[in-house]
Amino acid sequence: MNIFVKRKNFYLLIFIFSMLAIFFALYVEYYLQYKPCKLCLYQRIPYIIAIFISFVGYNYYKNDKIIILIIVVFTISFLISGYHYGIENNFFEEFSGCSTQTLDITDKSELLKSLSNTITSCKDVNFKIMGQSLAGINSLLSLLILIYSLKIFIYEKNK
Repeated sequence: MNIFVKRKNFYLLIFIFSMLAIFFALYVEYYLQYKPCKLCLYQRIPYIIAIFISFVGYNYYKNDKIIILIIVVFTISFLISGYHYGIENNFFEEFSGCSTQTLDITDKSELLKSLSNTITSCKDVNFKIMGQSLAGINSLLSLLILIYSLKIFIYEKNK
Protein backbone atom coordinates (compact mmCIF):
# COMPACT_ATOMS: atom_id res chain seq x y z
CA MET A 1 0.00 0.00 0.00
CA ASN A 2 1.27 3.42 -0.93
CA ILE A 3 2.23 5.40 2.17
CA PHE A 4 0.29 8.43 0.94
CA VAL A 5 -2.90 6.38 0.60
CA LYS A 6 -2.45 5.48 4.26
CA ARG A 7 -2.06 9.16 5.11
CA LYS A 8 -5.14 10.10 3.07
CA ASN A 9 -7.18 7.50 4.98
CA PHE A 10 -5.72 8.84 8.23
CA TYR A 11 -7.04 12.33 7.46
CA LEU A 12 -10.45 10.89 6.69
CA LEU A 13 -10.42 9.06 10.02
CA ILE A 14 -9.41 12.23 11.89
CA PHE A 15 -12.16 14.17 10.11
CA ILE A 16 -14.85 11.63 11.04
CA PHE A 17 -13.58 11.22 14.61
CA SER A 18 -13.44 14.99 15.18
CA MET A 19 -16.94 15.48 13.80
CA LEU A 20 -18.26 12.71 16.07
CA ALA A 21 -16.50 14.22 19.08
CA ILE A 22 -18.06 17.64 18.47
CA PHE A 23 -21.52 16.17 17.81
CA PHE A 24 -21.30 14.05 20.97
CA ALA A 25 -20.24 17.06 23.08
CA LEU A 26 -23.15 19.07 21.70
CA TYR A 27 -25.52 16.12 22.31
CA VAL A 28 -24.43 15.88 25.95
CA GLU A 29 -24.75 19.64 26.40
CA TYR A 30 -28.02 20.38 24.63
CA TYR A 31 -29.97 17.11 24.59
CA LEU A 32 -28.87 15.59 27.90
CA GLN A 33 -28.72 19.07 29.49
CA TYR A 34 -25.25 18.83 31.11
CA LYS A 35 -23.75 22.30 31.33
CA PRO A 36 -20.06 22.29 30.32
CA CYS A 37 -17.35 24.10 32.24
CA LYS A 38 -14.92 26.46 30.54
CA LEU A 39 -12.27 23.75 30.05
CA CYS A 40 -14.89 21.49 28.47
CA LEU A 41 -15.56 24.23 25.96
CA TYR A 42 -11.82 24.80 25.38
CA GLN A 43 -11.38 21.08 24.67
CA ARG A 44 -13.67 21.41 21.66
CA ILE A 45 -11.43 23.94 19.91
CA PRO A 46 -8.70 21.48 18.81
CA TYR A 47 -11.36 19.19 17.33
CA ILE A 48 -12.90 22.03 15.36
CA ILE A 49 -9.45 22.96 14.07
CA ALA A 50 -8.71 19.29 13.30
CA ILE A 51 -11.85 19.11 11.15
CA PHE A 52 -10.55 21.86 8.89
CA ILE A 53 -6.96 20.60 8.85
CA SER A 54 -7.99 17.03 8.05
CA PHE A 55 -10.26 18.27 5.27
CA VAL A 56 -7.30 20.11 3.72
CA GLY A 57 -5.03 17.15 4.48
CA TYR A 58 -7.33 14.76 2.66
CA ASN A 59 -7.01 16.87 -0.48
CA TYR A 60 -3.28 17.69 -0.10
CA TYR A 61 -2.12 14.51 1.63
CA LYS A 62 1.46 14.67 0.32
CA ASN A 63 2.21 17.89 2.20
CA ASP A 64 4.15 17.18 5.42
CA LYS A 65 3.13 20.48 7.02
CA ILE A 66 -0.44 19.26 7.37
CA ILE A 67 0.43 16.20 9.44
CA ILE A 68 2.67 18.40 11.57
CA LEU A 69 -0.37 20.63 12.20
CA ILE A 70 -2.38 17.56 13.24
CA ILE A 71 0.42 16.63 15.66
CA VAL A 72 0.40 20.14 17.14
CA VAL A 73 -3.41 20.23 17.42
CA PHE A 74 -3.62 16.90 19.25
CA THR A 75 -0.69 17.82 21.48
CA ILE A 76 -2.67 20.88 22.54
CA SER A 77 -5.81 18.75 22.93
CA PHE A 78 -3.90 16.29 25.12
CA LEU A 79 -2.51 19.11 27.29
CA ILE A 80 -5.90 20.81 27.79
CA SER A 81 -7.77 17.58 28.51
CA GLY A 82 -4.94 16.25 30.68
CA TYR A 83 -4.98 19.46 32.71
CA HIS A 84 -8.76 19.21 33.05
CA TYR A 85 -8.50 15.56 34.11
CA GLY A 86 -5.85 16.59 36.64
CA ILE A 87 -8.18 19.23 38.09
CA GLU A 88 -10.99 16.68 38.34
CA ASN A 89 -8.70 14.33 40.28
CA ASN A 90 -7.12 17.05 42.47
CA PHE A 91 -3.67 16.81 40.85
CA PHE A 92 -3.85 20.50 39.88
CA GLU A 93 -5.55 23.54 41.34
CA GLU A 94 -8.57 24.85 39.52
CA PHE A 95 -7.81 28.07 37.64
CA SER A 96 -9.89 31.13 38.49
CA GLY A 97 -11.93 30.98 35.28
CA CYS A 98 -13.40 27.65 36.35
CA SER A 99 -14.76 28.66 39.71
CA THR A 100 -17.68 30.92 40.43
CA GLN A 101 -16.93 34.59 40.32
CA THR A 102 -16.95 36.71 43.45
CA LEU A 103 -19.95 38.93 43.68
CA ASP A 104 -19.46 42.61 44.37
CA ILE A 105 -22.84 43.78 43.15
CA THR A 106 -24.90 46.47 44.81
CA ASP A 107 -27.82 46.54 42.37
CA LYS A 108 -30.29 43.70 42.94
CA SER A 109 -31.11 43.37 39.22
CA GLU A 110 -27.40 42.75 38.56
CA LEU A 111 -27.38 40.20 41.38
CA LEU A 112 -30.32 38.30 39.87
CA LYS A 113 -28.68 38.42 36.45
CA SER A 114 -25.40 37.03 37.82
CA LEU A 115 -27.20 34.20 39.63
CA SER A 116 -28.63 32.94 36.34
CA ASN A 117 -25.13 32.81 34.82
CA THR A 118 -23.57 30.31 37.21
CA ILE A 119 -20.29 28.82 36.07
CA THR A 120 -19.86 25.07 36.20
CA SER A 121 -16.77 24.14 38.20
CA CYS A 122 -14.05 22.34 36.26
CA LYS A 123 -13.51 19.83 39.05
CA ASP A 124 -17.13 18.69 39.09
CA VAL A 125 -17.68 15.59 36.97
CA ASN A 126 -21.34 15.46 36.03
CA PHE A 127 -21.20 13.00 33.12
CA LYS A 128 -19.24 9.74 32.98
CA ILE A 129 -18.90 6.88 30.54
CA MET A 130 -17.82 3.57 32.07
CA GLY A 131 -16.66 5.43 35.17
CA GLN A 132 -14.46 7.92 33.30
CA SER A 133 -15.07 11.61 32.77
CA LEU A 134 -15.15 13.01 29.26
CA ALA A 135 -11.92 14.88 30.04
CA GLY A 136 -10.20 11.58 30.89
CA ILE A 137 -11.51 9.90 27.74
CA ASN A 138 -10.51 12.90 25.65
CA SER A 139 -7.03 12.88 27.16
CA LEU A 140 -6.54 9.21 26.31
CA LEU A 141 -7.91 9.52 22.77
CA SER A 142 -5.87 12.66 22.08
CA LEU A 143 -2.73 10.86 23.24
CA LEU A 144 -3.49 7.85 21.02
CA ILE A 145 -4.08 10.08 17.98
CA LEU A 146 -0.90 12.00 18.77
CA ILE A 147 1.16 8.81 19.00
CA TYR A 148 -0.34 7.42 15.79
CA SER A 149 0.26 10.73 13.97
CA LEU A 150 3.89 10.73 15.09
CA LYS A 151 4.23 7.10 14.00
CA ILE A 152 2.91 7.90 10.51
CA PHE A 153 5.14 10.96 10.21
CA ILE A 154 8.29 9.19 11.43
CA TYR A 155 7.58 6.03 9.41
CA GLU A 156 7.23 8.03 6.21
CA LYS A 157 10.43 9.95 6.89
CA ASN A 158 12.37 6.70 7.32
CA LYS A 159 11.06 5.17 4.08
